[in-house]
Amino acid sequence: MNIGLTGGIATGKSSVAAWLVKRGAALVDADQIAREIMLPEYPVLQQVSERFGAEMLLADGTLDRKRLGAHIFGRPEERKALEEITHPAIRQLIHARVAELEQADPQRLVVADIPLLYESKGAYTFSETMVVYVPRNIQLRRLMERDGLDEQQALQRLAAQMDIEEKKERADIVIDNSGTWEQTEEQLERYWTGKGLR
Repeated sequence: MNIGLTGGIATGKSSVAAWLVKRGAALVDADQIAREIMLPEYPVLQQVSERFGAEMLLADGTLDRKRLGAHIFGRPEERKALEEITHPAIRQLIHARVAELEQADPQRLVVADIPLLYESKGAYTFSETMVVYVPRNIQLRRLMERDGLDEQQALQRLAAQMDIEEKKERADIVIDNSGTWEQTEEQLERYWTGKGLR
């Protein structure tokens, strides 16, 4: 059994993922996989080097993340080129890991934590999708507090993602994280026991 876990920036998705793992779920983390595919043993790094230049690599052959980030910042066409190299590899590895984990223990819940699940326009298929939700005004406040941003900067970050209300509408399961953490845990407990998970 698997679920795709998503939400918006500063909605508390990582906390929900950690709770599910603590209860026994297996986690496939898209951000971690995005870092993994950029390791020298993966062909993706070679493709990035060919497309953006060898100066994107450090002396030890690993990716110079700061340099690549600075290069694509404010250049939508360069960001798109990078995504065309990395996204298929990320998707392929996520699907492979989910399948491996499900095969190893069919009774265990496999959670794929994918921040841009809906933005990927149907690239992923899961039994269900779970959205960690907070209203936009709370999301904005939490993002400003968490990352030390002013309102304008925080709004720009929010604008780069699909609106949280739309994600909520599309979800099979909504975990409302706008109250206390105890209230969030109660919802997760109901989900967990309702599914008969061990």
